[in-house]
Amino acid sequence: MSTKLVSVIIPVYGAEDFVARTIESVLKQTYEELEIIIVDDGTKPDDKSIEICRQFDDPRIKIIHQANRGLAGARNTGIRNSTGDYIALVDADDLWTQDKIEKHVNHLEQNPALGISFSYSELIDEQDNSLGLKQVPTKIKNITPVYVLRRNPIGNGSSPVFKREVFKDIEFKDSRHGTEENFYFNEDFKRAEDVECWLRIAVETKWECEGIPELLTLYRVNPGGLSASVISQYDYLEKIINMYHEKYPEIFSADVVSLAKAYFQRYIARRSVSMRDGKLAVEWLHKSLKTDLRILFEEPRKTIVTMVAAYFLHFIPSFYILLEQAAMTIAKVRLKVSKFFKRFFFQSKSLTT
Repeated sequence: MSTKLVSVIIPVYGAEDFVARTIESVLKQTYEELEIIIVDDGTKPDDKSIEICRQFDDPRIKIIHQANRGLAGARNTGIRNSTGDYIALVDADDLWTQDKIEKHVNHLEQNPALGISFSYSELIDEQDNSLGLKQVPTKIKNITPVYVLRRNPIGNGSSPVFKREVFKDIEFKDSRHGTEENFYFNEDFKRAEDVECWLRIAVETKWECEGIPELLTLYRVNPGGLSASVISQYDYLEKIINMYHEKYPEIFSADVVSLAKAYFQRYIARRSVSMRDGKLAVEWLHKSLKTDLRILFEEPRKTIVTMVAAYFLHFIPSFYILLEQAAMTIAKVRLKVSKFFKRFFFQSKSLTT
């Protein structure tokens, strides 16, 4: 196993209900060469998040305090203070499987051209229960800047692990907080800052981005303030899309921009379904189809499934709940059958070798 150091950056703000579980999932990693940098992003006096963090007695943990700068600002501070050969990000309410870091480090070391290794993600609720939804991109190799703009294959900020050189190559200087500092994430974006960062890496560096086809990240979906949250998220996404269209029109043409907006609008519809907001799901689905109908022909299955889920949830919510429960039951049965055959195959193979 590699002995290279991995810096794990955990921005913390208002996460007292979840941060202990997040830290535990990091400490339980099979890959142990870690430094864990917790960034206290100006937590409020009544927020016990940092008090909870201090209860973990592990020499690998370091806590940095700063005035509130937002998620991008906290990640920037963490990266500045990191020393690892690899950098991993995890939000203070998400979880990792125990072998996540080990698999990403192996993936990066086996591929010299690779700068970002990411995974599939499973969506969970406040009690760590699966919502039956996954972030599984249609493409995990040969990822182009256009594909990043349209689809955000990485999915969320707790999924990727980076070679340190990647951030060095997109580093820029700014004095927005009073003194000149190095920046990596653009702090002008209070939401969707990760998409902007992935795009900058794809357009401005040589590094390749590739996924591991396994569910190694557990991404928590919080119900609080969903409507305002997703609308704000899309507003920032639209700003990013327009910015890159203006800056790199030879890469991001009008057709590319139109389809990218439609895909992100459909993503908002799917997020709305996962949080049981049928009205919002139908609204954003209609926006998506109106923006670019090609989304229906490029990915008919995903678009139609979203359509069916949104309509049932909005107009017949009780029936939608039954359908969802049935789908989850079937998925559990399939998983058990799959595990049985894998175990049977392994035992048969052992007997014959």
